[in-house]
Amino acid sequence: MSAPSPAPAPPPPPPAAPAPVTVRSDTRALPSPFVAVVGYTLRACLPARRWWGVLLPCLGALLFGWLGTVADTTRQRAFEFVAEQGLFGLVLPLTCLVIGDAVLGADLRAGTFTFTWLSPVRFPTIIVGRWLGGWLVALVTLVPALVVATVVAGVPEGAGPMALAAATGSAAYIGLFVMLGAMARRSAVWALAVVFLGERLLGGVLSGIAQISPMWEAQQVYAGLARDDGGWRLLREGTPNGWGAVVRLAVILVVTLALASWRVGHLRPTGGDE
Repeated sequence: MSAPSPAPAPPPPPPAAPAPVTVRSDTRALPSPFVAVVGYTLRACLPARRWWGVLLPCLGALLFGWLGTVADTTRQRAFEFVAEQGLFGLVLPLTCLVIGDAVLGADLRAGTFTFTWLSPVRFPTIIVGRWLGGWLVALVTLVPALVVATVVAGVPEGAGPMALAAATGSAAYIGLFVMLGAMARRSAVWALAVVFLGERLLGGVLSGIAQISPMWEAQQVYAGLARDDGGWRLLREGTPNGWGAVVRLAVILVVTLALASWRVGHLRPTGGDE
């Protein structure tokens, strides 16, 4: 008698349904290229060690303001010398040189600008973003320092004109140094030559150079707006002053940034040499 056949195996259970995928709705949108460039400038191009190069001239501005109180003359006459030789002649250009070289020239020399240059961002956006990052640093460090120096020197009525002169002058200066950073490999050396040989030496005797000099035009912003408070002593014949100097500084800024954008578009970044 044959053995009974085994019972058939039960069918396998159906596969479990996949768990539903939930998509988070709080994902953040990527920032615009311009905002990203400004943020990168503030984080990477201006590290902590470079802030000392910005803060030291600002402390020097306060020292110049104090020197205006110990001079054996009237406060207005003392501040005239302090502003011309110290604030506009040294503090403003040197502080802006440190900032302007950091936001582009140092990056080019180190070879790290290649990553920015290869990014899908338009060159004018890169230049304007880096300039704005540097100018923001000047607005929170250099401008308050020059205003406080005016108050310390005993000329508080000139604080407003000094704030406008420092803001517009630093904007044009940083634009100039960004342009030099794009055009010259050793931009810091060229910047020093422009400041001390071009502006201070030649600009002191040639009004044609003074008319395109951020140092002289920033001084004329203060001289024209503080005319009734002793600023008239700093007025220079043949150069625009007051709001006319503000317009001239805006023109300098636009021209320098346009040239920097054109130059960056024709660069071929290589490895760093630092």
